[in-house]
Amino acid sequence: MTIAPKHPHELAQLSPADALKYALAMIAERDQAIAVKDQEIAVKDQTIAHKTAEIVHKSAVILHAEAKIKALTFELAYKNRMLFAAKRESFNAEQRDLFEETHAIDLAAIAAELDAEHDRLRAAQSHPSPKAPRVGAGRQALPEHLPRILHRHEPESCVCRQCQSDLVKIGEDINEQLDVEPAKFFVHRHIRPQYACKQCETITAAPIPAAVIDGGMAATGLLAWLTIGKYADHLPLYRLEQIAARDGVPLAKSTLSDWIGRVGVALQPLADRLSELLLARSVLHADETPVQQLAPGEGKSKKAYLWAYRTGDLASSTQQTPRIVVFRYHASRSGECARQFLAGWTGALMVDDYGGYKKLFSELGVTELGCLAHARRKFYDLYAVNQSPIAAEALARIAALYVIERDCAAYTIEDRFNYRQAHAAAKLKELHQWLLEIRMVTAPNTGTSKALDYSLKRWSALARYIESGEYPIDNNPIENSIRPIAIGKKNWLFAGSERAGVRAAAIQSLIATAKLNGIDPAKWLTETLTKLPTHPNSRIDELLPLRR
Repeated sequence: MTIAPKHPHELAQLSPADALKYALAMIAERDQAIAVKDQEIAVKDQTIAHKTAEIVHKSAVILHAEAKIKALTFELAYKNRMLFAAKRESFNAEQRDLFEETHAIDLAAIAAELDAEHDRLRAAQSHPSPKAPRVGAGRQALPEHLPRILHRHEPESCVCRQCQSDLVKIGEDINEQLDVEPAKFFVHRHIRPQYACKQCETITAAPIPAAVIDGGMAATGLLAWLTIGKYADHLPLYRLEQIAARDGVPLAKSTLSDWIGRVGVALQPLADRLSELLLARSVLHADETPVQQLAPGEGKSKKAYLWAYRTGDLASSTQQTPRIVVFRYHASRSGECARQFLAGWTGALMVDDYGGYKKLFSELGVTELGCLAHARRKFYDLYAVNQSPIAAEALARIAALYVIERDCAAYTIEDRFNYRQAHAAAKLKELHQWLLEIRMVTAPNTGTSKALDYSLKRWSALARYIESGEYPIDNNPIENSIRPIAIGKKNWLFAGSERAGVRAAAIQSLIATAKLNGIDPAKWLTETLTKLPTHPNSRIDELLPLRR
């Protein structure tokens, strides 16, 4: 066997054949080494290509996430501006509620999408930044009066996983979640044992408890749930029928109608007493809203009106007197409806410019109060159309009057009168003079002249609020009381008859008054329907929703 030379000078000692073999072996070894290097380079090239593709992909993900975050951030800012910077007069009350609800839901959805995009962006980064805490994510305290169901979550073991020592309790992390159970139907079973006297041959048993519906199967809780659902939550009876059916409780709509009719009759004396107490006040608000009434036999509906009367808030806030709202149903908008209800009443009535009230002021000696919010709305509509500088000036001057009202809102009637005289009287006089001067140089039959004429025509009524600390500056309280009716109309569409309208007005009066006085209508109605059958009429005031 030929030994391969270890040094170059030894190559000369080999035979030509051995030298050739040695050279070929060296070339083969070098080729093998080169092949291995080529393979390593190919693997590295493949790794580099893979890393490059991964970097390109992550870059694309980051760019997409950043672009989407910018878009969502812009949309979030826009939604916030629309929701919180929108003027109240941009929409009517119902539209504004729906607008604010929709945008609040949109804001929550956008915030959730932003959180997801931020998470995706951090996952794509080589050195992700820590997750920022949510701004404004504090949880509101849940009402203390609600019952608590305790759930205690203990760790699987109270032994340390590292050193096996016993763990020592150092505190508790408490988290509360609000939950709700849908309406739960259950049955009251009344058992009345009957006892017989063999000697006298008589039978004795406990009397049947008095009820709003004698012999009816509906307990007061069910009657209250039904009444609140129809008149406070504005659910038609067929929807309440469906809700009961989901729990396997068959309640025919005809049965529900019968119950509502009987409850309405039982509650009518309370509504009548509310009207008497309302008419004992010296300052009232009044307004009306149209409703549709089914025209029997004609297959169509006709327009009727729900008239609303409300006590003033200023006396209530200082004297701690309860607030009252009374609704009256009439088939027309004739001023005679108001005159019939207010017959014999003399006081100050806050109304808009509807002509139906005029005879109250000219014939019955009622003092007219004009709504400054209506006058302001004329200028706001003008400003919204063309950014009129005249409208802007009027809005600024009226805003100054409302600032004064805000500052004296908690004052007594006497102190509020003095404060108005000291601060608002001069501003009102300046506003009136300015309106007169601007009107003299304004062309007739224009939007500006119409806004000016509305205020000038009603100026005496508009400015009268400073003559008493009990007079309101506008009619907004009654408009707020009517708002639920306006929203509810979209659900129940029309009153089935004039009797149904009268019944609805009476029940709505009681429910709205309960809400104004901070009373839960459902709880009040359940208690009242329980007491009503045996309660003496001489103490009917005890049942009214006027408690503080």
